[in-house]
Amino acid sequence: MLTSLLAPALALLQEPLQLGTRREPFVDRHLIERLEGAELRLGSPRDEGIVLTFDRPWEGPFCGYSTVLRDGDRLLLYYRGLPTAGADGTDREVTCVATSTDGVRWERPDLELFPGPSGEPTNIVLARQAPASHNFSPFLDTRPGVPADERFKALAGTEATGLLAFASADGLSWRRLGDEAVFRDGIFDSQNVAFWSDAEERYLCYFRTWTGQGYSGFRTVSRTTSEDFRQWSAPEVMTFGGTPQEHLYTNQTHPYFRAPHVYVGLAARFFPGKRVLTDADAARLGVDPGYFRDCSDAVLLTSRGGSAYDRTFMEGLLRPGIGLENWVSRSNYPALGIVRTGATEMSLYVNQSYAQPTAHLRRYSLRLDGLAAVVAGYEGGELLTRPFTFEGDELTLNLATSAAGQLRVEVQDEAGEALEGLALADAVPLVGNDLERRVTWSSGADLGSLAGTTIRLRIQLQDAHLYSLRFRRRAEALQEDRPGDR
Repeated sequence: MLTSLLAPALALLQEPLQLGTRREPFVDRHLIERLEGAELRLGSPRDEGIVLTFDRPWEGPFCGYSTVLRDGDRLLLYYRGLPTAGADGTDREVTCVATSTDGVRWERPDLELFPGPSGEPTNIVLARQAPASHNFSPFLDTRPGVPADERFKALAGTEATGLLAFASADGLSWRRLGDEAVFRDGIFDSQNVAFWSDAEERYLCYFRTWTGQGYSGFRTVSRTTSEDFRQWSAPEVMTFGGTPQEHLYTNQTHPYFRAPHVYVGLAARFFPGKRVLTDADAARLGVDPGYFRDCSDAVLLTSRGGSAYDRTFMEGLLRPGIGLENWVSRSNYPALGIVRTGATEMSLYVNQSYAQPTAHLRRYSLRLDGLAAVVAGYEGGELLTRPFTFEGDELTLNLATSAAGQLRVEVQDEAGEALEGLALADAVPLVGNDLERRVTWSSGADLGSLAGTTIRLRIQLQDAHLYSLRFRRRAEALQEDRPGDR
């Protein structure tokens, strides 16, 4: 009886994945059925140094809740300016912007929107709209047919006001969308992030809630959706796969730009009361007295839609750096957004030295798709995928091997039998370090004839990393891989 009741669910679990021509990064176990002698390993962002020091009079030690986004050939960095403690939700807060063409060098534009104390130009794009600048969180709206004067949108607000909606044509001059809050069912005492999802064909907002009543329990994340950015659904509390409860101060969930159906969250994991600095340490560094009794790091969340996060990795993606200045409250909070900053590189940005005179934003780089990888050592290992269908006529891998290492790929039928000409013995070994290495077999077999049928991949690795895979049409190999596109 029980077996018959479970049969539909079991059948659903066995439905093949549909990859199409989408890139699949190995940031979770979505595509993985089995690993033998191999493991999923979290990436290690490389410290590239300070890109912006918050030293303007309207900025200061309490700058935070940063967002980095790409608009064509320009990059925009938004952040809260706040020189003094205890002014959350007041008109002491402003929203600032910096711009860049490469994500490495950033400049403050001279704008006349909100002049400084002596009438000088500033980089302030929003002011005197408390509490909006407390946690103003913009995004570039990619919804098909979006009006030109709403290309940029943002949400901001606190529990007292609810989330207020804003729009802009250029990302600099902002206006309110209506007088009333568009969503009220949350706490909102953090950065509340939104975006248009092509995968789900609606706007999504991931916002701050708590596991208990009011401000009790653990800081956590809930989600709401909208078709028009004005009316939002009842909230859903996000789940984390049964992992231990943690304080997630910010979630920074957004579509990964090379695989937008995968949402990545660069969350600030907060440990209230876990103190590293002594009073003397804090005084020597000039830390505000209210901000050195906690510490935090950054972790990776992923989601493929719905109300579930995947916590594949409980370890920190980004550990606090050397030096006590990195172990203060509200430091090490990642900005919203990962952007391409080179032919083979992408970057994320992190607020550091919070509540100190040296408060700044720092850049960290990774290879493209380098948030995580399937890794095997010298002894070798294997990855077996779940059954899936694909479109196109060739397979490419983002991979890196040592000189001694290699990868080989076998194509199997749904039952796990190697297909003729595509067995492991036919596979041409892949050696090197490439973002889009084409997989071939000595038989010259063509994958195009298998498009739309259910297959599996058996991938053998030796001293190698596998970051992502993608089926594509051969004609796409002739197109230029432009920054920001994939």
